[in-house]
Amino acid sequence: VQLQASGGGLVQAGGSLRLSCAASGRTFSSYDLGWFRQAPGKEREFVAFISSSDSPYYADSAKGRFTIARDNAKNTVYLQMNRLKPEDTAVYYCGTWLNGALYETSSYTNWGQGTLVTVSS
Repeated sequence: VQLQASGGGLVQAGGSLRLSCAASGRTFSSYDLGWFRQAPGKEREFVAFISSSDSPYYADSAKGRFTIARDNAKNTVYLQMNRLKPEDTAVYYCGTWLNGALYETSSYTNWGQGTLVTVSS
């Protein structure tokens, strides 16, 4: 499967963005997927996860502000981001979960090209 993230942009603090991660392939519904982000000079970090059965899991930094959802008919997973903060500025990536801890980058594969989110103060 190949993934392509989109929807990033420049937004003021307190604003919202919805990111999309579109997948190729006919078995999208069977994949567990995650969103990660990488700020300049920092390591890639976990943001959110959604299982093939629609169960979500969030990093503490995303709880209450971000919502992950999937549309299997469109082969797409979304990340709705509300009440954005300057510290949310990063390149956001999606990947398919392979095995291991949900919050570990090494547990994922099929990383797509990321999309840049910039939150101004």
